Amino acid sequence: METGKHAANASVDSFIHARQARFTMNLSPVTQLLAFLDWFLNLTDSPGTQYRILADFAEKNKRYWDYACRTIINNDGEPEKPIAVDSRFKAEAWHQWPYNLINQAFLLSEQWWHNATTGIPGVSSHNQNVVSTMARQFMDICSPANSLMTNPVLMKITEDQKGQNLVRGWKNLLDDWRRKQNKELPVGTENFKPGEKVAITPGKVVLRNHLIELIQYAPTTKKVGAEPILIVPAWIMKYYILDLSPHNSLVKYLVDKGHTVFMISWKNPTAEDRNLGMGDYQFDGVMAAINAISKIIPGQRIHGAGYCLGGTMLAIVAATMARDGDDRLESMTLLAAQTDFTEAGELTLFIDENQVNYLTDIMFDRGYLDTKEMAGAFQLLRANDLLWSRIIQDYLMGERRPLNDLMSWNADATRMPHRMHSQYLRRLFLDNDLFQGRYKVNERNIVMSDIRVPVFIVGTVQDHVAPWRSVYKFHLMSDADTVTFVLASGGHNAGIISEPQNTKRTYQMSTHHEGDKYIDPDRWLEETPTFTGSWWLPWEEWLTAHTTGQTPPPEMGAPGKGLKPRGDAPGTYVLQI
Repeated sequence: METGKHAANASVDSFIHARQARFTMNLSPVTQLLAFLDWFLNLTDSPGTQYRILADFAEKNKRYWDYACRTIINNDGEPEKPIAVDSRFKAEAWHQWPYNLINQAFLLSEQWWHNATTGIPGVSSHNQNVVSTMARQFMDICSPANSLMTNPVLMKITEDQKGQNLVRGWKNLLDDWRRKQNKELPVGTENFKPGEKVAITPGKVVLRNHLIELIQYAPTTKKVGAEPILIVPAWIMKYYILDLSPHNSLVKYLVDKGHTVFMISWKNPTAEDRNLGMGDYQFDGVMAAINAISKIIPGQRIHGAGYCLGGTMLAIVAATMARDGDDRLESMTLLAAQTDFTEAGELTLFIDENQVNYLTDIMFDRGYLDTKEMAGAFQLLRANDLLWSRIIQDYLMGERRPLNDLMSWNADATRMPHRMHSQYLRRLFLDNDLFQGRYKVNERNIVMSDIRVPVFIVGTVQDHVAPWRSVYKFHLMSDADTVTFVLASGGHNAGIISEPQNTKRTYQMSTHHEGDKYIDPDRWLEETPTFTGSWWLPWEEWLTAHTTGQTPPPEMGAPGKGLKPRGDAPGTYVLQI
């Protein structure tokens, strides 16, 4: 009876939290309140810190009014600003009176709030980051760049166009609202439909189950490497980030270099898939793909490559296979993928016990978490670049920013089932079981140190999702013969999509051999040489170096073994909305 009452109470909590989340962007109000109280109470109990903050306030006021007076009486040009102007105020109009005084007042206030919410004795680092982020969001709302009446650039555009920019912006706002209500993709994504403009590398779906479609890509060379490549993308987004347009498709690049490539395309789960867990993604996902490849190309080992969350799962699979004596992996490549989650970047702002419980309640009510809804919360982390700049461009200037293939892919988000995502957040993010050796598969622990195949790891300089120093931590638990680490320019997505013809790309690379002394990430960054170009080239050379030879291309699928091709790439799962 007590169990039934507990379940009923939990259902009430889930119902309330799921509806509350519509107004909180899926963020727990308890987490935000606890962070604020931690900051406020510790600040109240620290008179020395209060004095430091008040002194900083007085100093900034002094600097500002000194600058304002010198601006008024100086006829020989603008005096030196008390604080450097950032990209929001780089236009020449912002350097003219009175807008120079407006932007300096704002920037000084923004800096003061940052100083007032950081460095408070006794406040936990997590709560400090939450409060500092909340203060930054408040200041972003107050930015003069985001208001028509205080932005000289917008005022000039409105005057020149006689307000037509605002008419277009109103139409853009209505169109975006209509699309959101109808659950349609943003304007411009229709130009990049999978199978038409993106995800067009020829191939066949050779396996379909309740969770994945496995795509085998058609060869373009007379001979191919003996060992095929299996790419495991993240299921939080759709796979075709790795098969975008022909000029920046990683899949096409590998196929044209003479590799047999397989790709997992994950199903976009619905409420009916609420009970799918991490084990399902491991065994019905990655292991099902490995078993199918072993039937299509029997006797050959496989190069495994995993991106983001797919890389984390590939590491789990590789450790499990190593534990169980399964030697079918020839190598492992991790692309912006973490195996330690103690420094998991900006995601840690949203992950604590209260937040995980809140998300679990939301997912229990719906059966899944829709990443389209979570996208708004992540946009707050870089609101100037991802939120306010778009509002200014689309709604105040009335000009649509054209989407490219990567931006269109980014808008094509997926869902995540309740059980899997709850396990992922708690076992990996909160408890860090994988790195600590507590992660269990089939009731037995797995450890990363069991992985002995050659490892190639890519981190990116500006990664806010999987910071490269976090990715680098694989070295701390690795007993592999060689670990090659690459630090590529760019961010979590653009740094991975690094087509060779992009001459602006750079990367650093070195290889750690078994027995070498550990090099900490800061020293590695200082000592490792930098190369110009795409990291795709050395990775492909590394794959070739770990390939045993050339063979004729394998048959598409294995009809005699139950793997008859079931349609052309990109398949059907990638088209699910």
